[in-house]
Amino acid sequence: MRVLAIETASEACSVALFEGGNLIAHDHRVLGRGHAEYLIPMIGALPGKGRADQILVSLGPGSFTGVRVGLAAARALGIAWKAEVLGYPTLALVAAMARMKAGLPSDAHEITVCMNAGHGEWFIADFDADGRPETQVASLSPEAAAQRGAYACIAGNRARELAETQTDELFQPFETLPNAASVDGLLDDCLTRDLTPIYGRAPDATPQKPRKVV
Repeated sequence: MRVLAIETASEACSVALFEGGNLIAHDHRVLGRGHAEYLIPMIGALPGKGRADQILVSLGPGSFTGVRVGLAAARALGIAWKAEVLGYPTLALVAAMARMKAGLPSDAHEITVCMNAGHGEWFIADFDADGRPETQVASLSPEAAAQRGAYACIAGNRARELAETQTDELFQPFETLPNAASVDGLLDDCLTRDLTPIYGRAPDATPQKPRKVV
């Protein structure tokens, strides 16, 4: 069985193709913006144009636009290929990447993930030794995140900043952006058929109320 993984929730855009559980091709680019422009060509450049029996796609939290771009592509390809589409939380992927990182201390099981949330805030969540979420994702100011505390192992693109706010001695922060090539490290518990985006905070814009017809 072939599995296509799509990750577009952060400033990075990545795709990966697995066959029989083995990674056979992948592409990871730090774009900032422009996921909609690059994603489909990146998938098309994979072997067999990325065609797969199953598609795994990030649900966020992260960039509102990035999450929607990834989900739209996964849904469309799922229909075209008659493939199963499953979603996963982005922060769970980052936690899995930290666990798989070579040299991670053997006793650093629990992980706090800290990612950029925009508007000066950070997304933060804790994961247990098996990689299951212990807390709901929160979008906090750096000051609030510092007061909240963290596990000794911190992962994500704001890992170093959070580690520097803690007084206890911490392991080396694992600074990273999510990468679709690491989805094989996710627990099955983290996969869902519910493709509702995980935004982590309220939308920036409030929809207008419909006008009353006079």
